[in-house]
Amino acid sequence: MTLTAEWRLRPRLRRRELALLIVASLALVAGSASLALTRRYVAGEPLTGGPGLPLANGTALAIYIGGLLTAHGILVLTGRRTDQILLPTVGLLGGISLLLMERLPQDLAGGLGLGTTQLVWLIGSIAVITAIAALVRSDAWLRLYKYTWAAFGVGLLLLTFVAGREINGQRLTLVIGPLSGQPSELLKVILVVFLAGYLSENRALLVEQSTRLGPFRLPPLPYLAPMVAMWAIALSIVVVQRDLGAALLLFAVFLILLYVTTARLSFVVLGLVAFVAGGAVLYQVAPHVRTRIDIWIDPFAASLGAGYQVVQALHAFARGGILGTGLGAGLPDVGGLPPGGIPALHTDFPFAALGEELGLIGVLAILGLYLVVIERGLRIAASAVDDFRAILAAGLSLVIGVQAFIIAAGNLKLIPLTGITLPFISYGGSSLLTNGLVVGLLIALSDRGAEPPPPPTASRGVRRLMDRGAP
Repeated sequence: MTLTAEWRLRPRLRRRELALLIVASLALVAGSASLALTRRYVAGEPLTGGPGLPLANGTALAIYIGGLLTAHGILVLTGRRTDQILLPTVGLLGGISLLLMERLPQDLAGGLGLGTTQLVWLIGSIAVITAIAALVRSDAWLRLYKYTWAAFGVGLLLLTFVAGREINGQRLTLVIGPLSGQPSELLKVILVVFLAGYLSENRALLVEQSTRLGPFRLPPLPYLAPMVAMWAIALSIVVVQRDLGAALLLFAVFLILLYVTTARLSFVVLGLVAFVAGGAVLYQVAPHVRTRIDIWIDPFAASLGAGYQVVQALHAFARGGILGTGLGAGLPDVGGLPPGGIPALHTDFPFAALGEELGLIGVLAILGLYLVVIERGLRIAASAVDDFRAILAAGLSLVIGVQAFIIAAGNLKLIPLTGITLPFISYGGSSLLTNGLVVGLLIALSDRGAEPPPPPTASRGVRRLMDRGAP
């Protein structure tokens, strides 16, 4: 089998990506050294002495950085003109996750331990990013089969409703043989693909034609069906799976993409009114929704019960202050031991732990990394060649950004607490692999095609003849 011109390897240097990966690697080495020195101080050991720089887990960090550099090398070999900022950005987020998991009790994950298990998933996420970014050359498999993907997503959701495993009162995990995961993570990608196809095909009708409903202009009634269906799916997730975070994420991304496509604020206003109305009904009929909202309003009323996690998270942010206590010097141990620990910290409250140990400056830096992902995704969308690719790129970047905002705002008690993960930082294979798929697609969509050849230069003999004929 011979390679076509499109697939033939043409190595192309990615200097900006390499420079940023080096900066990220140095930052992670500094963080690992800080964690190791804190451990020595707590144990009463001398801070100096011994060969080399003390690291919390040098082997794991070397494997992780090696994985990032390997991904960079593969992208160099493929020679594609793709984005060079996304890989270092998510690489730094993943490295922060690795340091946090090394710092927490290792028996939380069982088997290999929390840090080692997270390293395996991080390497898997990098592999997914690299494979998608290097191999995906066409979006036809997404564009042409959007309804098939939508049917697959709904089927996966229904299967979770019926056969999902209930953990802590939430039916989120689907177990198939030795594999287990949360389908809601994959569903967010499927939703964006479907919406990109649907909105790009019907953009003209959604923008130009309308049906009057009082002061509001709605799209033609037949085109309301998918919107009503999305509203129903979001609320059904809350009712059946008790997953307020996934419902909020899916519906928020849907409304934002609808506004991006049509620039009609009335659609968003009506969507928000419908969501709030549905939420008000659920507050009356669904006890778990009422509990979440009551905790959000006043967590201190049940500080030793249902509000314990939120209260301890607020205390953690307060202890962190501006500069933080330093990696390893906080009190984020899971299970409430020692006093001040936060249960389920590695999945639901990593932002609170980082806020305590890195302080306000560290939290703002982490949020800045998510803003970089959003900015790169919107830049890719702005330079897309058609509506489908533009909406798809915007939606994929917003999935990560909105998800990060929801979990960060929940930890800070700005919105009711939800059970979704912090992208590339929270523990969990489903989240890491799915977000790796998102970033890989963004990098693939950023491909600017083959680099144009340099302008032809005249040979020395031709230049001499031209010089002779010049006046």
